[in-house]
Amino acid sequence: MAVQAATRVLEVTVSGCYAWRRRGPTARQVRHALLTETIRQVRVASRGTYGYRRVHAELRLGHGLLVAHGTVEMLMARAGLRGITGRPKWRRARPDLISSDLVDRRFARDGVDQLWVTDITEHPTREGKVYCAVVLDVCSRRVVGWSIDASPTAALVTNALGMAIDSRRPPAGTIIHSDHGVQFGSWAFTTRAKQSGLVPSMGSIGDFYVNAVIESFWSRMQVELLDRHRWRTRLELANAIFDYLEIFHNRRRRHSALGWLTPVEFENRSTITVA
Repeated sequence: MAVQAATRVLEVTVSGCYAWRRRGPTARQVRHALLTETIRQVRVASRGTYGYRRVHAELRLGHGLLVAHGTVEMLMARAGLRGITGRPKWRRARPDLISSDLVDRRFARDGVDQLWVTDITEHPTREGKVYCAVVLDVCSRRVVGWSIDASPTAALVTNALGMAIDSRRPPAGTIIHSDHGVQFGSWAFTTRAKQSGLVPSMGSIGDFYVNAVIESFWSRMQVELLDRHRWRTRLELANAIFDYLEIFHNRRRRHSALGWLTPVEFENRSTITVA
């Protein structure tokens, strides 16, 4: 019944339907099947990188096969084969997300939560690199926000900024200063800053001293922690960074710029109040 119903819908005879089922594949179908298998072999040999243009060239020059570009493209599409595209490009930040330099190397502040600086550093382990973003208060030198991840994404810096905002509740007008890294020009980072009343600032391009306070911080961390060991796993290094930032740097390390007080001691003085 199913065959008879199908033949009525398609307006063909029952005998013609059974004859079609008995026929083998056409010469074109056989050729396409063989070509598809050869294309798969070419793709394997290219380590999965070739698109249809290079596959076509290899079929013609390497295998001596005469086949049209369109046929190769069609067969690869049917088989779900495609070449590797070029490296993903960073999208340039829109002009409204590029901030001017509101600091101009003048980092001195007489109170906390007036100026924060932020940046990213990286360090290798046997498993791969670890990236750390830090937000530093320039008055007390305290790390007020940080984030650690296996890749330097916008989420890395946005999470560090979010931690700083949640823990400090800064007043409107606090400056968050960075370099022109694409992460700091991202929509996520800029929106998080502006929604919390922060004022984004970016130093001039190509100026080593544009973020001198946090560059000095990274230099100390490199000497005092990162370069002292050969780190095996990302987790091992992440735990060590956490201990350095929260325990050693903020609470135990005495800073010459603070009259040899620790950042926490400096902020706890009666003349300094956290907003």
